[in-house]
Amino acid sequence: MSKSKGKSGGTPATVALTKAKAAFTLHPYEHDASAQAYGEEAADALGVPYERIFKTLVAEVEGGLAVAVVPVAGKLDLKALAGALDSKRAAMADAAKVERVTGYVVGGISPLGQRKQLPTVVDSSALDFETIYFSAGKRGLQIETAPDNLITLTRAVTAPIGKSG
Repeated sequence: MSKSKGKSGGTPATVALTKAKAAFTLHPYEHDASAQAYGEEAADALGVPYERIFKTLVAEVEGGLAVAVVPVAGKLDLKALAGALDSKRAAMADAAKVERVTGYVVGGISPLGQRKQLPTVVDSSALDFETIYFSAGKRGLQIETAPDNLITLTRAVTAPIGKSG
């Protein structure tokens, strides 16, 4: 995978969507450097319900790292994630390791365009919406696209891995 951001100055996530000819809209917003809850910050800045903005989390499972995409309105159910990946357990991965493996910084991790294709599980609630939002690969930029585009491009499975928060 190329590290090139392309002529448009896009991120690896936007390059992946463009290459796949998938329809998407970018939603930039002013990122507050003091923000700790990046997904909630994006939802508030864009006026989008928390249930439609999805955060990208990376966990350690028996086979290595895996990506979980869940609504910012809730939390990741690690037991459900492990079950969706036929693993006995899952634990949140170390942030430095996640940044190294994905090529993104925490708070701007996109499920698309990562350095290495990781097993991905998208919370099944994503299918309730015509479009969902998730990080475009940097803080202050969200992608809006159909959940099927995300699922297809990441070769994800869907499962109820989110829990209210």
